[in-house]
Amino acid sequence: MPSKPIPGSTGEVLTCLPSPYCAHARTGLLYLPRFLAKCRYVKDHGALPASYAKNFKRGLDRFLCLHLGIDPAAVEQLVRDSGDDDETERGLARILPADVRAAKWNRELVQKGMTAAGREFLLEALTKMGCADRAEDIKSVPDLIDFDEGRIE
Repeated sequence: MPSKPIPGSTGEVLTCLPSPYCAHARTGLLYLPRFLAKCRYVKDHGALPASYAKNFKRGLDRFLCLHLGIDPAAVEQLVRDSGDDDETERGLARILPADVRAAKWNRELVQKGMTAAGREFLLEALTKMGCADRAEDIKSVPDLIDFDEGRIE
């Protein structure tokens, strides 16, 4: 039987966040719904749990924003200032470039962790989770996130 993460090995796990593989309805960008959900969580709760706060506006959040040519803090501020999702969407339409190059970003995202260094990172993370035996199953950083949050058995 394949192993599962040791409970608490990565800190608190938020299962309320969408998968990194969820696409934003208007732009088609993978991961954007997750970043927006993290911003909403901060707005509603004051902060993310430590296990998520360490990469908030860094890691994949930052890679997405670099791709788009925007500051991650601008997205957080937009969500904070918006009264609802419709207002957030109107704000995104103002700050995102006309061409978000979704196919380019989506390809890069799903391949994060597939380099030699990335495979080492994934193995190290899986080992800390007590799941080194899953290294062949968890092929990318988005997979690792989904595995940690229980979306991959």
